Parts: sequence; C-alpha cells; structure tokens
Amino acid sequence: MTHRDPRPARRARRTRARAALAGAGAALLALAVAVPAGAAGPRPPAPAALSGSAASGLSARLDARLGEKAAGAYYEPGTRRLVVNVLTGTAAATVRAAGAEPRTVRYSTADLDAVADRLPAVPGTAWFTDPRRNRLVVTADRTVGGGELARLRAVVDAAGGAAVLRRTDGELTPYLLGGEAIESSRYRCSLGFNVTRNGARHFLTAGHCGGSGTTWWSAGAYRQVVGVGVLSRFPGVDYGLVRYATGAGGAGAVRLGGGATQRITRAATAVVGRQVWRSGATTGVHSGTVTGVNATVNYPQGPVRGMIRTNVCAEPGDSGGPLFAATDALGLTSGGTGDCTHGGDDLLPAGDHRPPGHRRGHRLSPRRTPVAPRRTASRGGWRGLSGYPPAAAAAPGHRPPR
Repeated sequence: MTHRDPRPARRARRTRARAALAGAGAALLALAVAVPAGAAGPRPPAPAALSGSAASGLSARLDARLGEKAAGAYYEPGTRRLVVNVLTGTAAATVRAAGAEPRTVRYSTADLDAVADRLPAVPGTAWFTDPRRNRLVVTADRTVGGGELARLRAVVDAAGGAAVLRRTDGELTPYLLGGEAIESSRYRCSLGFNVTRNGARHFLTAGHCGGSGTTWWSAGAYRQVVGVGVLSRFPGVDYGLVRYATGAGGAGAVRLGGGATQRITRAATAVVGRQVWRSGATTGVHSGTVTGVNATVNYPQGPVRGMIRTNVCAEPGDSGGPLFAATDALGLTSGGTGDCTHGGDDLLPAGDHRPPGHRRGHRLSPRRTPVAPRRTASRGGWRGLSGYPPAAAAAPGHRPPR
C-alpha cells in the first residue's frame, strides 16, 4: 500500500490561508486609507446660539416631546446654549437635532418629585428643582428647628445625592404691606397684568393680597376705586382676579421707570439661567436670573407649589407684580426672603397657574394704560399701577395684542 506525504497539501492550504489573510489585510488597509480617521459618520450638529426667548420656547417643546426621558433644562447666557438633561441616548439625539445640548444625568424628574413628596410641609421651608445640579434643593429658614429640622434631614439624607438641605437666616413670608400701587383696607400690593374675561376687564395680582369681594383703590392723593376681587386662590397657588370698576382698565405693558414701558407680546415658560426682570410697587424694577423651577414654599398659611425661584430681590408691597423677560410674560411675585438692601431669594407663581375659566375668555388686553406713576423721593423710583399680559391668560387660541 502506497502512502502519500501529506505535508505538500498542508503547505498549500497554509499558503492559501496566508494569501486570503493578506488579501483581507490589503482590503482593510485600502479602507483605512480611503476613510480618514474621524470620518466614520456625520458629526452631531453643534448647539444653536439662542436668545433667552427662543430657549424658553424650545425648552417647553422638548419637555412636551420627551416626557419622562427629560429631566429639566437650563440656559447658558454666555454661550447662548440651551442644555437639556436627558436619561437615554434616543432623547439625547432628539435634543441635538432640535439645536440644544443634551446632558446625561442620573435622576429623572420623577425621582426628584418623589423626594419632594416625602418632605414634610413645615412652615418656613421651601424646595425647588435645580437642573444644573440634577437635584432637589431644600431650604429651611431660621424658624425651623428641633424635631421639624430632624425630619427634613432624615428625608434628605435618605435621598442620597438627589437632594441637599440648606439653611437661611431670613424668614420665608409672603410679601405684604408697603407699596403704593393698589390698596385694600388691609394691604398694599402690586398690580400684575391686565386681562379680559368674557368681555369684562380684569387684572391679576397675588392671591394672598386679598380675597374675593376685596375692594381695591389706586394709591396716592387722588384715591379712586380700581376694582373688586372676584376670585382668590391662596395657599396651594397664589393668584387673585380683580374686576375693574366702570371706566377703569389697563394695557399690556410693564412700567420700567422714567416714563418708559416694556410691551409684552407672549407668555413663556421660565427656564433656569435666563435673565429676568421684576416690577413692584415698593422697589420698582430689578433684574436677576431664574435659579429654580417647580418650587414649593411652605408659608405659615400653607404650601404654594409650582413656583419659579429667582435671585431677584423684592420687598413687602411688591406682591402681585410681574416677572418678565424682554417681551415674555413669566409669572407673579409671591414672597421670599431678604430685601433689596441685603439681597435674598424671590418666589413667583409660574405661568401655569391660570384662573379657572381662562380657556373660555381670558385674553391679553390691548386697552388703556395703567394709572400714571409718580416719583417718590424716598425710594427714588417710579410707583404706580404696573401690569403685563400674563402667562396665566395666554390660553391656546388667544394671542397678545400687536
């Protein structure tokens, strides 16, 4: 029997394998040469440069589109970028395509809301969502101590990195007293903005300033009845609706001082990082930035939820005054800590707190200007009725006056 030497066949197979590998290597080399490094696919679009107004609108649209896949947003004025917190890669791609910058975070809005739901409603406490740090910031004023403070600490500690507790030397109070814009028999507050409801002229102010049936007068030497309260909500939310007296009424503009006004053309959603202005009867016009959203404050009278937090100062008498940015209406002044001498934090109901019935008739009023302001030497600023078309009144299908 003849035996053949298998070695030539094995050598042939190895030669063919080496040739195949060499061919594959050449093909890969050719591919590497043909496709330069970094060109494996299209680069993601750079974030668009946005105005504060455009960022507010885009933030609201992305929030509605992404739902639970998003976890808040904030605006970077220096680079004019909108940063949106996301939880998934798909959400990040959606944000990039829309012209914003995605940022992957650990905690969802639901996670932070769950922590807030476990916090005790202790008077003198407040909390808000900080999208920059992706956590809930809890504040306790100087009146909180003992067992109440221990209860707060227990909830915050259990939340881990999702929450932080801070103390403030001030006291959380609604802004009452002081001011010369509108007066009732008990308080002086600020007119927020003008609306019409079912054809009748009204204005909105803070709910804690006065209840339904409260009569309001213009301030100063020539006092006259401005209107009567028809609706008030406080606590829970903080707004009041006043029907103008016959012959009275106001236009959609904010007093800026020196005879100047700022026209408001639309309602908008507040976004963290955006520069804002606040007008009030006591302190006039001051500016700052939005520092938190979805804030809750526990006043002695009860909690108020869904508010905007800013670092704009305010004082008693500024309650009810408008918060705005350029031509955008954002909210109403409610309360806070500190003053305009030493600084403090301001809390304002967000534009989502709309009086019942707004979908059936509230709209922006293009009618007469507010009561003329007067110069006050002690304050060095204009005082008088100041109002703007509200976020609260801009229901779907209604447009600001042009």
